[in-house]
Amino acid sequence: MSNPKLSIVDTHAHLDMKEFAGDRDEVITRALAAGVTRIITVGTDITSSQQAIALAGKYPQVYAAVGVHPHDAGRVESSYLARLAELAKAPKVVAIGETGLDFYRNYSPKEAQFNILRGQLELAAELNLPIIIHARQAALEMIETLSDWVKRHKDTSGRPRGVIHCFSDDAQTARKYLNLGFYISFAGYVSYPQSRAPAVAKTISIDRILVETDCPFLTPQKHRGKRNEPSYVVLTAEVVARAVGMSFEKFAEQTTENAQRLFKL
Repeated sequence: MSNPKLSIVDTHAHLDMKEFAGDRDEVITRALAAGVTRIITVGTDITSSQQAIALAGKYPQVYAAVGVHPHDAGRVESSYLARLAELAKAPKVVAIGETGLDFYRNYSPKEAQFNILRGQLELAAELNLPIIIHARQAALEMIETLSDWVKRHKDTSGRPRGVIHCFSDDAQTARKYLNLGFYISFAGYVSYPQSRAPAVAKTISIDRILVETDCPFLTPQKHRGKRNEPSYVVLTAEVVARAVGMSFEKFAEQTTENAQRLFKL
């Protein structure tokens, strides 16, 4: 699978995770061969954020985001925001996150999840960086929180606020996020039987769509049961391109432009 003319961005990966420890160089090589020219590897706690920065320093095509995931909200030290602010100074950090609310797993208390979400939203505003949002079975609470944040941080430049990663809710919910200035990102689940994501994608303006792997998770249907990796973002992009009625090449071009606009790549 090689297309030297193709350029596409995997806007959400977790290359620091142990699943890539044995063959990370080969994973990067396969991504480049598939046309994946840039990868954003996303922190989930302080340690993984540091590792994301290290990977961005090692690989020219890799960028980093620094943040604390809602699963880790109950285990952070009080200094976490100051640590993230310091990490965000690294040259290839392009976003704060991922952060958010996860009421499906509930690995951390809800109060702790809200606290770390609000803290990182304020940090993103302070640093003028986009925010990467994780929202699982928490759409109502997330929209309320983001609405309040947007109201308190008026922006006249029209710059994007961030992205709702791995979006899996309905079209009405997507519209609410879009109205708040967010992009919507789709991952490998769009290829699963019975997925409603392709139908939702049809309702979204193409200039607000991103694609991602969330690797090593959410492997597309073709390779389901195996580890996900950045080269497979092409498979996700093919499904969404068909759903929105675009050629794959045009879709790749547009979503790459979207990623560049949001993350200033």
